[in-house]
Amino acid sequence: MSSTTTAAQSLWLAALPSTAYPPPSGERTFDVLVLGGGITGLTTALLLKRRGARVAVVEAGRVGAGVSGNNTAKVTALQSTVLTSIASTRGSEVADEYAARSLAAVELVAELAADEGIDCDLRRRDAFTVAVRDAELSDVEREFEAAQRAGLPVEMTASVDLPYPVAGAARLRDQVAFHPVQYVAGLAAAVDGDGCRVFENTRALSVAEGSPVRIETTRGPLTGDRVVVATHYPVWDRGLYFARMEASRSYCVAARVRGEPVKGMSITVGPRTWSYRSAGDLMIVLGSGHPTGARGVDRSCYDAVEEHLREHWDVEQVTHRWSAQDPTPYDHTPMIGTYTPGNSRMYVASGFSKWGLSGGTMAAAILSEQIGGGKGTDVFSPHRVSLRALPRLARLNAKVGADLVGDRLMPGRISSAEELAPGSAGVVRSGIERTGVYRDPDGGLHAVSMRCTHLGCLVRFNAAENSWDCPCHGSRFDVDGEVLEGPAVRPLPGRIPPGE
Repeated sequence: MSSTTTAAQSLWLAALPSTAYPPPSGERTFDVLVLGGGITGLTTALLLKRRGARVAVVEAGRVGAGVSGNNTAKVTALQSTVLTSIASTRGSEVADEYAARSLAAVELVAELAADEGIDCDLRRRDAFTVAVRDAELSDVEREFEAAQRAGLPVEMTASVDLPYPVAGAARLRDQVAFHPVQYVAGLAAAVDGDGCRVFENTRALSVAEGSPVRIETTRGPLTGDRVVVATHYPVWDRGLYFARMEASRSYCVAARVRGEPVKGMSITVGPRTWSYRSAGDLMIVLGSGHPTGARGVDRSCYDAVEEHLREHWDVEQVTHRWSAQDPTPYDHTPMIGTYTPGNSRMYVASGFSKWGLSGGTMAAAILSEQIGGGKGTDVFSPHRVSLRALPRLARLNAKVGADLVGDRLMPGRISSAEELAPGSAGVVRSGIERTGVYRDPDGGLHAVSMRCTHLGCLVRFNAAENSWDCPCHGSRFDVDGEVLEGPAVRPLPGRIPPGE
């Protein structure tokens, strides 16, 4: 299949502002340090600033350039079958609170956009959880009942604006579609100033708890009375988050289509999930999900999404391709609260199970209450034990153990880098050392250690993204070893290409 793709990046990141925030210099002490310049961190910072705190946001790259800029840009309280999943592991009361707070998060996004005058193409859209086949309808009906019990104004319908017949769907009206990078950029502009700062290109490396908390960064130390870790996947291991969440990737394709794109925001249930929305005259489809670090990942992940799009829409031009990564907790419930038990100085927000725009906003509201002296809630405490979900937790960690040991028993795949064709990667083994080698399209070689700098698992090459991905806990690195995704904070060591 020929490709007409014109941009190998997110549709949203094409609008990343040229305005940048400089790294820290001078004043380095704040009331609250927020690590992570995505929707979670920046919303938390803005809400705390409104409470009178001096806040600094510390972002490893550019604000909005991480997962906040790589998604389908849906903000909704109807999230596939999430409420059913939460009820099965933690009970209906927890599912009810999650639903209510998710709905409040949708309204908070609209409120902040209006209050701060953020031009982010915010529009109200209906959200749908869709059963394509009759066999899937019972799953949708259970989610409808869970949402209805939680107080969401949902309805069942057979009318969904998709170009193929469906068995039925749950609908929640007046949810939000927007431009996430423009929204996050607006949050950053609202945070920066009046004693508060946004620092870009500043990666947090280590933490020393005390009074105040000291964070070592690539630009020197910063201190704060409180610290919020909003780095999507929590950095540092003292909370053992890596053992309780599984990272997965999904793939997006945007295309200009002939005719009218859909207006609703839909996601299908069943073994193969598809997510849809439009942006202007572009149709966006997401699918082809797999665990991060899976073997054999290549461009076919994107091709499958494009084929699905072309099957159901008259495609004029494919314009953008991008991928997204998400951590899902073993009990399907976000982790929001103190970083470790009894610690009132460090907080965390993570585990939004592919619904981070609403989940991150919900987390920001909860954390700003907890840190600002409000009541908050401990329903999403990271230190809970969900007994009904323990078998899944055991399976998750058994897989990690198998990946950690099994990859070390496999032989090297190539004898030297000379065997590599342009645009391909391979593994060379020398004794117990394994080197990952990539030959770029121009023939240049890039060689790195394959030991993930998080906990030492061996990374695997992702040929869809030209990255080295860790199957154990989801860290990702570019072909030169620089960190793309945590929990790792340090790059893969470079190596001399074997055989050259």
